[in-house]
Amino acid sequence: MAFKWLRHLHTRYILRRHPISHEIWHRLMQDNALFYDLTSVEKAHLRELTTLFLHQKYFKGTQGLEVTLDIGVAISAQACLLVLNLGLDYYDECVDIIVYPGAFKVVRQAPDEMGLVAHEDRVLAGESWLQGPVIISWDVSQAEMGELIPGHNVVLHEFAHKLDMLNGRANGMPPLHQNMVREVWTEVFTEAFEHLQRRLEHQHHTEISEYAATSPAEFFAVTTEYFFTAPKKLHRHFPKVFTQLSLFYRQNPAKRKSA
Repeated sequence: MAFKWLRHLHTRYILRRHPISHEIWHRLMQDNALFYDLTSVEKAHLRELTTLFLHQKYFKGTQGLEVTLDIGVAISAQACLLVLNLGLDYYDECVDIIVYPGAFKVVRQAPDEMGLVAHEDRVLAGESWLQGPVIISWDVSQAEMGELIPGHNVVLHEFAHKLDMLNGRANGMPPLHQNMVREVWTEVFTEAFEHLQRRLEHQHHTEISEYAATSPAEFFAVTTEYFFTAPKKLHRHFPKVFTQLSLFYRQNPAKRKSA
């Protein structure tokens, strides 16, 4: 009880002494379509979560990028939207957020089917490491802020991976709540994932981004992007997936006025 009381006092202290300015917050709410349909109560709660997140995490710019308060608030608010009704405890294992000015190149060694190791060059907009940082391209994130692009939000995507990893690895199975059934989640996501893969195999149009068919982990992250950026589209094409995500995030973006 004493620990909870002290933690509560510390939280109130941060919110009182280090508030996000009205100017910065109002500009973000006006400029980022992701937040348009939140209620005033939801925006107030999101502002508190964002303030605390900023003081709990370490932001580092690379390649000469200075992580300004505007950048930190924008990334933090999008990350906190995922846990709006879950709480910041879900991000306890995430401390470092690295921000690149643009897309970044990674070089890794990857074995092929014969077991031979080859160098793999990839250009990424974001990345999440198990027990490591979240990496974000600011140019990509900034471009996604003005207008909602269905299924495209690098911050939501990478922090969805962080939630997925809470069970020890990224496999499309975040820690479920007591009112959720693991077998139902598994059946729903497996069926949807395999449906998407079959459509690709037969060169048919896919209802959501093809990248979701890469792995169960990517399917969870991509459908999370759609859940918040195009909820009615996700509900129309994958209603059971939408229901499970709604149970997990404890939100229903499809009911917001212009979703």
